[in-house]
Amino acid sequence: MLGLPAFCHRPRDLRRGAVLTLAFLAAVGTAGTMGCWDREDAAAAALSAPTGATAPEAARAAGTADREAVARAAAEAVAEGKSGKKAAQEVVSRSGDRWGTVYDQGEYAAFAEGLDGAWTGVGLWAGRGRDGMIRVDKVQPDSPAARAGLRAGDRLLSVDGHAVTGLAVPDVISLLRGEAGTPVVLSLSRDGADLTETLRREQLRTEPVTVRQLPGGITVIKVASFTRGSGERVKAAVRAAPAGAGFLLDLRGNRGGLVTEAVTAASAFLDGGLVATYDVRGDQRALYAAPGGDTARPLVALVDGGTMSAAELVTGALQDRGRAVAVGSRTFGKGSVQMPTELPDGSVAELTVGTYRTPGGRSLDGSGITPDLAAGEGAEERAAQVLGGLGVGP
Repeated sequence: MLGLPAFCHRPRDLRRGAVLTLAFLAAVGTAGTMGCWDREDAAAAALSAPTGATAPEAARAAGTADREAVARAAAEAVAEGKSGKKAAQEVVSRSGDRWGTVYDQGEYAAFAEGLDGAWTGVGLWAGRGRDGMIRVDKVQPDSPAARAGLRAGDRLLSVDGHAVTGLAVPDVISLLRGEAGTPVVLSLSRDGADLTETLRREQLRTEPVTVRQLPGGITVIKVASFTRGSGERVKAAVRAAPAGAGFLLDLRGNRGGLVTEAVTAASAFLDGGLVATYDVRGDQRALYAAPGGDTARPLVALVDGGTMSAAELVTGALQDRGRAVAVGSRTFGKGSVQMPTELPDGSVAELTVGTYRTPGGRSLDGSGITPDLAAGEGAEERAAQVLGGLGVGP
């Protein structure tokens, strides 16, 4: 809108992590990170009665799960000695809420861990293809998956004997999670041939922001995900850039993260003002950039079909406000808002409650962002040419 430590400290974890979710990061084998509204008072707000439209009205309007119905199903299941999580997930599945999911306590704890850029897994990122199959999108270097030779495009068939076809991506993630050092057996298909690999989970970490220089005074800021601290790292990279340099903000493959971090990152290039508006069950709200960002040096945002959620929020704000030229291919189109509901057995249901819009009023859900300049292979070179046309270079 797309991971959290021992869930026995639930109030603290909710404050730290998944309260208002505008992002979706399908990090198979990792803690899947979802962009979240990160406020100290957010836990109470998220778990109290919403303002605006009633939950059933919002569910009908947005085609999402009714929060009360989900909680009621979980409570009835727990009273009968059954799984509250399973009962809640059945209600969510029937509702047609594409992004809704239910976490047990351990899964939600892993979710928070991922928001800090760390997780226990095998190093696979994956998503659901148009054919409904789970496929590997990318493999983290020097991870168990990389050492086993897994690669982007591999189709994931099962995890420890559990078939994943038809499962929601968060459910696949939960199958791949576990303690560091424990084995997990993956069945895959590549070019029509079936493969079986036994991997051992490890503690993994990613660097969310990397910076490099291109000839001609161009600073490339690559944001892999909006995990905790990434927004300030973008700001630091802007401050440290050579005088007169142009910026290439690379958001390709960025599936989202914490919305507060995304707003902070946008603030690096804006002097205050609107970043996005969103609604929570009919209650309209807004997100604003902090003042004092760099508004003088030229900026290009690089995007592709893997640019999602909070990354689309940043791109849309910079594009609508005339701050950046967007180069690349159409973004994914994930603009829905999720909020958590804690269930009687301690599990947490993340349910869609609304959508967000760019400063120009565009809803990106299902449509994504059309770049100002289309580019496929060689997109970075094309972006550098655009910056040259904006006066960057010798």
